[in-house]
Amino acid sequence: MASIMPLISTLIKLISSITQHDIIMVVTVVSGLFYLLLYKRKVSIYLLDFTCYRPPDSLRVPMSMYLEHLMHDGFDPDAISFQAKILARSGLSQETCIPPCLRELPITKSLSFSKEEAATVMFSAVTDLLEKNKINPRSIDILITNSSVYSPTPSLCAMVIKEFRMRSNILSFNLSGMGCTASLVSIGLAKDLLKVHRNSLALIVSSESLSQNWYTGKNHSMLIANCLFRMGGAAILLSSKEQDKKIAKYQLQHVIRISRAQDDQSYACIFQDEDSEEKTGISISKSILNVAGEALKANMASLGPLVLPFSEQFRYGLSFVCKKTGLLGRRKTYTPNFKRVFEHFCVHPGGRAVLLAIQKGLKLTEDEMEASKMTLHRFGNTSSSSIWYELSYTETKGRMKRGNRVWQIGLGGGFKSNSAVWKCLHTIEPEKGNAWSDRIDSYPVDIPDIVEID
Repeated sequence: MASIMPLISTLIKLISSITQHDIIMVVTVVSGLFYLLLYKRKVSIYLLDFTCYRPPDSLRVPMSMYLEHLMHDGFDPDAISFQAKILARSGLSQETCIPPCLRELPITKSLSFSKEEAATVMFSAVTDLLEKNKINPRSIDILITNSSVYSPTPSLCAMVIKEFRMRSNILSFNLSGMGCTASLVSIGLAKDLLKVHRNSLALIVSSESLSQNWYTGKNHSMLIANCLFRMGGAAILLSSKEQDKKIAKYQLQHVIRISRAQDDQSYACIFQDEDSEEKTGISISKSILNVAGEALKANMASLGPLVLPFSEQFRYGLSFVCKKTGLLGRRKTYTPNFKRVFEHFCVHPGGRAVLLAIQKGLKLTEDEMEASKMTLHRFGNTSSSSIWYELSYTETKGRMKRGNRVWQIGLGGGFKSNSAVWKCLHTIEPEKGNAWSDRIDSYPVDIPDIVEID
């Protein structure tokens, strides 16, 4: 007992000597350690689910009907002839859809029609997604909408918040002018926000408005958009909640963003402007294949070190050095084999020529390009939402297995080339009631080089 007394006395003196400053220091250190252990850990981003808008069959626009419609609306004969040539080689089917206002005579463009189109697409996709996953709209923490050419006031975000009575403190962001790759821009933004706002849900709504920017003039470069773009949209649900890993479809691996707007040719490649008759349209330059190719190369150069095995990186690096030193002569620099790391490819279906150029550049097979080509055939170019129709096609075919990795490639005005890499967390069974389920057994189909239009 006597031996313990000096220890107790020393302890009492130590406690009595502790000041308020010492207590604050201890609390600060403990809090810092708690922060490092709990909040500095890597945050995983999960894709819980997504839905794509399927227009009703009543909005189908067969090519012959489309051309007849233009003739009755007073289009210039040369403009009609040019569009007929584009459609015949476009890779689109007779089942693509346009908004109701563009099916009427005369074609009338107005803000009210654009708002109606946006509301129909967005609300349908979001309703399907929330009901399918039994998500209360008020549980959404982050909302991101994107539409390149339609940016009303109040914003598209405000329209969604009002329709679904979301919380007043929701973080909402509306992206415009980002082109056909805007959905992947939204994924990147959502990823950054979810890493800061942990244990949150993010809803992304990707759409495009055709009605307000339908071109009625004679400029050939502006008429191309009329032939390729069609009605569509998608809603995507992301989460940073670790417990959601059990129910999530995919985990986000990488997001790559490339912008070549500093290059004059790239900047002007896809451009909204007025023609000589002051009619607004979006021109698509003949240089688009070269511009897209250069942007995709830059994208691959950024993505490659993150995903490719060392052997592929070494072969590319050696080839690049040899090319610069002239040892390769006229031979091209080695293109890395991305098929070694990806089982599925979702390439933006900007047009048949774009898909064929990317297929050749990446040395992809017909099977690997199937989802992209069939999406262009069935739905046309639905802008930023197209890559989600492609992912839906792959799922509905029953091809998405646990551990598979998906490479989504977006291309759009600016010029931009963006990528998202996803890892499938469990084998996905085909679902009923999605954008593809009604006709999936009819695909794939043979797409002729030229379609005869009656």
